Amino acid sequence: MVTSLLPTSSTSADLATGRGRGISGRRELGFLAIVYVGYALTRVLASDALGPAVSRARHLVDLERPLLLDVERPLNHWLAGHDLLGTMAAFHYASAHYVVTTVVLVWLFFRRPEVYVAARRTLVIATSIALAIYLLAPTAPPRLVGGFTDVLAQHATTGWWGGEASAPQGLGWMTNQLAAFPSMHAGWALWVALAITASTANLVIRGLAWSHAVITGLVVVGTGNHWTLDVVVGWALVGFVWMLAQQWRDDTTDVRPVLVPHARTSLER
Repeated sequence: MVTSLLPTSSTSADLATGRGRGISGRRELGFLAIVYVGYALTRVLASDALGPAVSRARHLVDLERPLLLDVERPLNHWLAGHDLLGTMAAFHYASAHYVVTTVVLVWLFFRRPEVYVAARRTLVIATSIALAIYLLAPTAPPRLVGGFTDVLAQHATTGWWGGEASAPQGLGWMTNQLAAFPSMHAGWALWVALAITASTANLVIRGLAWSHAVITGLVVVGTGNHWTLDVVVGWALVGFVWMLAQQWRDDTTDVRPVLVPHARTSLER
């Protein structure tokens, strides 16, 4: 009897729907857990000395001026003067960063496995690089420098966040207050746009994804949480790692050949 190497139809169905990925799913959760542990370590190990962090922030502003990027103060003052927009921006800053990124990551895992691996690599590597920068060069956000309004604190009574970044009220100690440079709020938002663009030809969905990236950039600056260069470098970091990730090759499926018997022909008897 002659056999041939073919994938089973059930395997193909599992791949199409994302089922049959128990071990792979646990591995992916492990990657995300490592990133979270890395963030927790930077929170514990990073210096909380405000003086050096403010000096770095002022150096960023000095770099921005000749590039005409020092728009933080007028944008922040404008947003702080509009309660409805300020509240919307606060909700966006405190939620979209986590919710949109997570939804897209899970959707890629189940629906676009051919995009997922490079996308996950980009997210993990870019975030890890940013965490290292937070640890080695803590930088103060505008709201801690003076002359800026902390828009999230201004509208803290309307949401779950407190006056310390986007942490829920009473849990500000869990956040790194001196992690302004680079902005991974902006970086992750660009990641969403790149991942969606690579996954669908629907122009409306692509437009929404890129709008999310632009709006996030405006929100993080307007709320007093990031400098313009924080956003630019966050975008550049994710964009660069994304391009590198596309050059790597990896099996995004787990198709194992099985032996499938077939009827013998007269030549095989």
